[in-house]
Amino acid sequence: VQLQASGGGLVQAGGSLRLSCATDERTIRIYTMGWFRQAPGKERDFVAGISYRDGRTNYADSVKGRFTISRDKAKNEVYLNMNSLKPEDTAVYYCAASPFHYIPTRVYAYDYWGQGTLVTVSS
Repeated sequence: VQLQASGGGLVQAGGSLRLSCATDERTIRIYTMGWFRQAPGKERDFVAGISYRDGRTNYADSVKGRFTISRDKAKNEVYLNMNSLKPEDTAVYYCAASPFHYIPTRVYAYDYWGQGTLVTVSS
């Protein structure tokens, strides 16, 4: 399983970014996909996830209403649309794949990880 995250960058507070996670056909069909983030000196935290089984989504409370996770099975990609960005959203963002059909929020439930993409939100 290979996961390739991209789309990070520098954006002003209130702005938007879209992260992409490229994978393969098998992975996007049988793995629940998640986005996590890790700020300097902090633990890696769950941001959003989408179930492979029914496309159901789940979000961390801190991003609800601002971030949207989606997938394109034809392109084998998962996206994280981020709006109304805040300085506290600054972190390295990782996409990950879990074999569970529900959407785990713990790091240990995900077997595969991408390399991360840095998002910096300036105030």
